[in-house]
Amino acid sequence: MPESREETLFVNSRHRVARRLVALGAALAVLATSACSPSTPEKPAESGQLTPDEAKAIALDAYVYGYSLVTVEMTRRVMTNVEKVDGPRAPMGQLMRMREYPDAQFRDVTAPNADTLYTNGFVDVKDEPWVLSLPDAHDRYYLFPMLDGYTNVFEVPGKRTTGTGPQTYAITGPGWKGTLPAGVTEYKSPTSTVWLLGRIYCTGTPEDYAAVHKMQDEISLVPLSSYGKPYTPPAGKIDPAIDMKTPVRDQVNNLSTEAYFDLMAALMKDNPPTEADRPIVDKMAKLGIVPGGKFDIDKLGSDIATALQSVPKEGVEKILARFKELDDINGWRFTTQTGQYGTDYL
Repeated sequence: MPESREETLFVNSRHRVARRLVALGAALAVLATSACSPSTPEKPAESGQLTPDEAKAIALDAYVYGYSLVTVEMTRRVMTNVEKVDGPRAPMGQLMRMREYPDAQFRDVTAPNADTLYTNGFVDVKDEPWVLSLPDAHDRYYLFPMLDGYTNVFEVPGKRTTGTGPQTYAITGPGWKGTLPAGVTEYKSPTSTVWLLGRIYCTGTPEDYAAVHKMQDEISLVPLSSYGKPYTPPAGKIDPAIDMKTPVRDQVNNLSTEAYFDLMAALMKDNPPTEADRPIVDKMAKLGIVPGGKFDIDKLGSDIATALQSVPKEGVEKILARFKELDDINGWRFTTQTGQYGTDYL
């Protein structure tokens, strides 16, 4: 069974509510190869066919649908914007290995575990698969969830699911076909973006830290073309335009309507919706939000453009409203309906 929806989408450290904000599958992979094709996007309807209220209703649904996809992308940008592994960050295609429990100042994701050491990374499987090799964990509890671009957990190797012996997986992207080396198991991601969120149990003693560090160092991640060969990962490229100070959630929530939907549409090209998402995809197309397309709010007319300006604020409010539906138990709100979200976009 897949594990929890990951930490960036919790409301806060006291009120944690995992919400299914997008139906594509991850954030990080529920999209099957039968996903809606971005090569034939529907044309937006003429602005006269929608009233401002109708357009706004569609836009609010679209905002909720795309929230996890946009959040994963903004998280990826921040956590990979380094030349080399640096604390909790690592370039694309490389693993960061946290050597201690996160302290109270850790802000890259909210509500991190307090009894595991993280081994995380982002890969793009659009061009070729990536191979993750896990060593013998010697019966130690660990899990290595693999999230798609919408935070759906598409696979989660670990003690409870696959055991603690050595194991090797090739993470393949949408539509990939090929032959894998002997002993390598294929895990299909429905999106090109994949977020690896490994966690290894640790007691926190110096001796156990050393044992977990050894296990972390034995975990490898390489492109399929380099599997079984000496491999030195290339240095990452720093993008000075990426905001490394503002929390990811605030960066997402502060995006304008046009910036949000333009980014969302671009991401949907390589992180395609599933066939089950077609109803919302068809509705979004009426506003010109199509996979791989350019969103231009001005083409909708001034009345609709004005009506859509409040969508980010109201969209966030709609997402947070789900939190109020959960029972409050001793000041905590939590849901176990996590991991696979289907078309429950909240």
